[in-house]
Amino acid sequence: MRSSNPALMSDPFIQNRARTGSQVMSINGTIHKTAILLALVLLPAAFVWRQFYLSGANHASVQTWMIGGLIAGIVFAFATIFKMTWAPVTAPLYAVAEGLFLGGISAMFEQAYPGIVMQAISLTIATLFAMIIVYQTGLIRVTERFKWGIMAATGGIALVYIVSMVLSYFFNIQLSFIYGNSLFSIFFSLFFVGIAALNFILDFDMIEQGSRVGAPKYMEWYGAFALMVTLIWLYIEILRLLAKINSRRS
Repeated sequence: MRSSNPALMSDPFIQNRARTGSQVMSINGTIHKTAILLALVLLPAAFVWRQFYLSGANHASVQTWMIGGLIAGIVFAFATIFKMTWAPVTAPLYAVAEGLFLGGISAMFEQAYPGIVMQAISLTIATLFAMIIVYQTGLIRVTERFKWGIMAATGGIALVYIVSMVLSYFFNIQLSFIYGNSLFSIFFSLFFVGIAALNFILDFDMIEQGSRVGAPKYMEWYGAFALMVTLIWLYIEILRLLAKINSRRS
């Protein structure tokens, strides 16, 4: 009953089972909340994107929005994870903050590789729907071994990113398989994309079980937040993968 998505660990839906019969979590409610969060990501992303190009594609013009959005997103994410009852408020705030960050980073990638953002968005949406089909048809069974395998892989990826950021920031050392464009680096990016996509399977399973056991209504926001965490991670990984492929062509 665990997900490798940090937002869905520790059986949150089971632990927060609703006591009332009417105000309970539903799958449709979670879908609606996810749509709201997606809109709250896209609106500030479009604003920052526009600011970037209005300034003549000046990186400095959006760095404040990006850094502020990234920091705020981390704060609201942890607040949501550790205080799930706050999800109706913190999940939308997280979406807005991430939108500011994604708008800036997407504009920068688009400037370097024209057309890459639309490709990344298309692949992200296609992957999401593919995972929905895989889950609904039962092509992948959500066993305990499968769950722990994805959890371990996701934890390993998180550790790699933390180590790479520490080495880059404090020692000016960049890991080639993270930042390079070699075939080895592209393989790692493909692996990261695959693990991010498989997180959807566990997230869907957790949300379905939460609806089945009658989790409280606010958990719809929490489930939507968890899906957005995975969706944003997948988009960034696909964006980085496409950038590596494009850089080899130039």
